[in-house]
This record gives sequence, C-alpha cells and structure tokens, in this order.
Amino acid sequence: MKKSFYIYALGCPKNSVDSQSMAELLHKHGYAFAADRHAADVIIVNTCGFIEPARTEALDLLKEIASEKRTSQYLIAAGCLTQRESELVARQVPGVDAMLGTRRWMDILPVMKKLEDSAQKDIRFINTSPLMMEAEDIPRVVQYGGYAYLKIADGCDRRCAFCAIPNIKGPQVSRRMENILHDVNRLADLKIQELILIAQDVTSYGHDMGMKDGLPDLLMEIMKTAPHIPWVRLLYTYPGQISSRLIEMLVEQPRLLPYLDIPLQHAHPDVLRRMHRPANMHQVRDTIAEMRARIPNLAIRSTFIVGFPGESDTEFQSLLDFVDEMQFDRVGIFPYYHEKGTAAFRLKDNVSPELKEERLQQLAALQEDISEQKNRQFIGKEMKVIVDGVGEGMSICRSYRDAPEIDGMVMVEEELEVGKITAVEITAALVHDLVAKKI
Repeated sequence: MKKSFYIYALGCPKNSVDSQSMAELLHKHGYAFAADRHAADVIIVNTCGFIEPARTEALDLLKEIASEKRTSQYLIAAGCLTQRESELVARQVPGVDAMLGTRRWMDILPVMKKLEDSAQKDIRFINTSPLMMEAEDIPRVVQYGGYAYLKIADGCDRRCAFCAIPNIKGPQVSRRMENILHDVNRLADLKIQELILIAQDVTSYGHDMGMKDGLPDLLMEIMKTAPHIPWVRLLYTYPGQISSRLIEMLVEQPRLLPYLDIPLQHAHPDVLRRMHRPANMHQVRDTIAEMRARIPNLAIRSTFIVGFPGESDTEFQSLLDFVDEMQFDRVGIFPYYHEKGTAAFRLKDNVSPELKEERLQQLAALQEDISEQKNRQFIGKEMKVIVDGVGEGMSICRSYRDAPEIDGMVMVEEELEVGKITAVEITAALVHDLVAKKI
C-alpha cells in the first residue's frame, strides 16, 4: 500500500506554491494524497515564521497535531519557521519527527526516506544550503478555481531593517524563463483565467542572472506563450523599481491588469531611512502621478507599518497626510513587530503597543473613508469579474482591483460559473466590497 501524506500550507501564496510543489514531488515518487491529516501516514506543516503571530499560529498547529498523532504517524515541520527557529520548534514541539528548512523544499524526499528507513524517529534534518527553485519537472504553481499563483523568484536582496526574509530565504534566485513559460503553458492548458506572478519583489526578476529589466521581457514572453489567459496580475513591486518599460506594458497590454501592489511601508523620509527603505518621496509621487495619468483606471495597493522605532507624532502625521493625499485603492496596515535577527532589533522598540494600535486604527479609519468613496465611483458601471465561489444564491467574485484574499470582493446576487470571467453591473458600494448584478 502506498504511503500517504497531508500538507498544511501556512502564510503567504509563496508558501502555498512550495507546499503544492512538495505535494507534486511526493505524488510523482509514489506517495498518495490523504483526504485529511488523521488518515495520513505523514503530516507536513509548511510553516510561516515572518512575524510573531505567524510563529504562534504555526507552533499551536504543530502542538495540536503532535498531541493527537498516532504512534505510526510522522510529523514534519517545514518552511520559514524551521529555517529561522529550528531550536525553538524542537524545544516546544518534541513530537515533531523531522524538520526541513524553506530553502530546499525538494529535500522533502530524502527526509521522508530517512524517516521510513530509520529505526527510531526524531531526525533533525535541517538544510540551510542556498535556495533552489527547481526540482525535476515539478511546476512552481498553485491553482484555486479559475486563478493560479506562479512563483518566478524566491529569496530577497533587499535589506529592510524590519524584515527577516533575507535571513530566512537567502538572496534572490530567479527561475529560468523557459521553466516559467513551461508552467504558463500547463496553466493555459487548464484554461486558467487569471495568472498571478509572485516573488518577494517581481520587479527584481532576472537581476541575479544579469538581466537589467527582466520583468518586462518575461511578461512579453508570457503574453506570446499564453494568448488565451485573459488576466495577468503582478505581486509585488518595489518602490523605485517600476521601469518605464513596465509602465508602457501596463498601458499597451490589456491582459496585464492595471493593478500594482507597491509596499511603501511609510511616508516620512527619516522613518524610511531607519527602515533602510527608499526615502525619495518626490520620486514616489512623480511615478504614481505618471502612472495614473497614463493608466486612468490604475488600482494601487500599498502597505504601511505603524509604530516603527522612533516614530514620532510628527512622522506619523506625515504618513496620514500622505495616505490622504495619494488616495490609494487598497491599503494594508501592520503594527511594527520587534523581530530578533533584523537590523531594527538593535533599535529601541519605544512605541508602546497601545500607541501602535491607536495609530493603526487611526490610519485604518482614514483609509476606510477613502476606500468607500472610491468604491462609490463604480456604482452603475460595468465591470468584469472572476468568480471565485458560489453559495446560497450568491457569487463571490473579484474585479481587476482585487487580488485574492488581500483585497475586497464583488458580491453578485446570482450563482455564476466558478472560475469564469463575467460582466456585471455595480449596484452598491461598501467600505471594502462592491455589490453587483449580472449583465
């Protein structure tokens, strides 16, 4: 009988791609998918370890599984948390049988073999060697209904003071273009309607391979390779790295969605310098103004951190003023987490948790007003939406303005075909979402 496995994917879509790739690799080598964890011979938890809440979630799940698993079951902890905090996992979850870091997900095969061949469990198999993107003929995608994420690079060369990703994942490694296009072809054969390219920074694609502006080159090849995929979305773009060629493509290529996620993190130059982030806000304003002038329907999402060490009332007010001025379509807001191993950990975490929460709520309230006003502009207009799910006479959809799971939704009062792009008319606007009827 085949050995079976079950995988949990925690954290971001990039982790989901790694989890799917592990599953594909295991299945290719004779392992079977289990319907649930209780029926599995091996349970894999692909963890997130980016910030404290993610670590807590992962540890809680590992503890729960370890307390319930049968004597004959194995529990493998994989991913960012084990790469970053292997000793913590071993100490807090002694029921974990093996661990695997995030940089070489394909080593799940030797880990499984070691478990099966070992006379006793408790194998601490941590691989911290350089990141590898490819393994055999395994696609680097994960599909949900009509859309799919495709990973084009992993790791990061940026050294943002608050971020542990370069320590966890290592420097950026871009995938070879021919391998990406091979995955695009597979997705096109599956009639995927929305292709979402993901990396820590898609605008840096190819830099490690000597390409100066590799993303537009890749996009052009994707457009030629898969002319029948109607939507292509980018996640995420780095401030100051949105090239003129990329802007030109957003203008000229209707299948490249006019949606950019540009995590700015703050607006005051002094805070940005402490964050080791681009601090030229004049350039940011000029780039956004140029893009909006040339792409009138452009939707921009950004992310901001409140309560970074030393953030004064004046610096926070400049962030409020900037968000009010820029009128972003979507904004994600996070309190600063004092993370060991980051450059910011050397700074004093001198903004109280209460003040961080107060500032978060103040910025969120401002953005909610902006978001509702922007949504109201679409009432009575026609939009195309992709259908993600249906139930009880309602369809949950997304427009070009909405990336899965992080933005809003368009609720259509009718059950439509899941995975299809459909024309609707917007009938009402909420703070984050829209209501529509099918045309």
